[in-house]
Amino acid sequence: MADPLRAGGLADRIWALPRRRRILVFLLFGALAALGQAPWGLWPFTLIVLALVYGLFERAAGWRQGAGLGWAVGAGYFLVALSWIIEPFLVDVARHGWMAPFAALGLAAGLALFWAGGLGLGRAMGGGVAGFAGGLGLTETARGYLFTGFPWARPGQVLIDTPLLHWSSYFGGLGLLALLLLASVALWRAVQGRSDGIIGCVAVALFWPLGAWLTPDASAPDEAPTVRLVQPNAPQHEKWKRDKVQEFFDRQIAFSSAGDTRPDLIVWPETAVPVMLNDAAPTLEVISDAAGGVPVVVGLQRHDGPRLYNSLALVEAGGTVASVYDKHHLVPFGEYMPFGDLMARFGIYGLAASQGQGYSPGPGAQVIDMGALGRALPLICYEGVFAQDIRAAPERPEFMLLITNDAWFGEISGPYQHLAQARLRSAEQGLPMIRVANTGVSAMIDATGRVTASIPLGEAGWLDAALPSPLPPTVYARTGDMPMLLFFLIILVSSPLGNGAREWRRM
Repeated sequence: MADPLRAGGLADRIWALPRRRRILVFLLFGALAALGQAPWGLWPFTLIVLALVYGLFERAAGWRQGAGLGWAVGAGYFLVALSWIIEPFLVDVARHGWMAPFAALGLAAGLALFWAGGLGLGRAMGGGVAGFAGGLGLTETARGYLFTGFPWARPGQVLIDTPLLHWSSYFGGLGLLALLLLASVALWRAVQGRSDGIIGCVAVALFWPLGAWLTPDASAPDEAPTVRLVQPNAPQHEKWKRDKVQEFFDRQIAFSSAGDTRPDLIVWPETAVPVMLNDAAPTLEVISDAAGGVPVVVGLQRHDGPRLYNSLALVEAGGTVASVYDKHHLVPFGEYMPFGDLMARFGIYGLAASQGQGYSPGPGAQVIDMGALGRALPLICYEGVFAQDIRAAPERPEFMLLITNDAWFGEISGPYQHLAQARLRSAEQGLPMIRVANTGVSAMIDATGRVTASIPLGEAGWLDAALPSPLPPTVYARTGDMPMLLFFLIILVSSPLGNGAREWRRM
């Protein structure tokens, strides 16, 4: 008797649907898979949907159907997972609102091409687990690097809030992706009653308790320095209004001076100071006085001739600027507009830019000496998404320091997904992170990716938190993404060999 899930079963029935109805089913599958991302955290949905996608992939009639499957599922996935992308366009509706639907649909359709390429290539190479995991893994790797990179919402990120996060210290975020893809294949085959699927499910499941057991203790020691996180909660549509600027600044001043005890460091979020660094000497003196001489990290802008920078400054006693870091990994179409001067003629600018090309990139990753706290790797907003930018630092820091303005991302999913990726960076590197966001979530994250203290999204306030200790350099900190890139490439190339071996056994 034929297995209903292997031959003439679920996958075949879906492929037999009329084309338009079939595409709608694929889009729905992708949308359900996206519910594994923060803030929903329904990772079993992602696992089950990818298992179904693998079954469909195996029954696809050639690479064209594989590519079509990948594109439709990917479009549904990215449309939901990145639905926050419309939020920045609604900050100034009159100027940018018309772009919102084009941004949401265009981004989803464009990123879905990576999934189309992955499943199309995997099917062309013979299919099977090697074609599926190798093809999709390879194109998801490419998504993090090509065209300045955009690794946001990789499927493996649904595992960040599980004990499997520990394995990122060995294999990075791509390792989580590989675990998810292999688990989905094993699940599909296990449902079919195949022994290799059942064995695969058991093998992958073992990574869960092992991850929990092997996760080291990265808590802060008793003598750990204390850091004050300052969250002003300035909505983006009000942040630069003349009648609101002083209110938000005064709020941060009050938070910095509050409390009976003094922390060792105070951190304000991205673009928290409403004046240019070039003209900020009196303002920085006010900040230093409120801090009682405690060093303060602030986010602000500066210019160097015609160039504008999104910067972070370490301000010491008396308002002295000890260090400045300029953001170097900018947001395309947000902080700068490709062919900006030309586009400006048509009144089109980057969302955070007011003219021409927008911000200029800084020279690159750097490490700042923070005195008794140790050496910090400064990051501004988007830079916390890129594992390769962390590894580009000239030396290993004791902690990461990320300031951001997640008010751009709304209050539904974007800020939570950004926080999840910060946790992933800490687990990958074995480094704690101080994360301060304008509207939240501000958090202290230990070297295993655990949030030890936080200020909720959408609340104004301050919090003193102990800085956790760093762990020794992880395997991933030494190797980066290259091992996983080679893994995906090798299994993809091995796909035809595996199919050949199966055909030989049938003879």
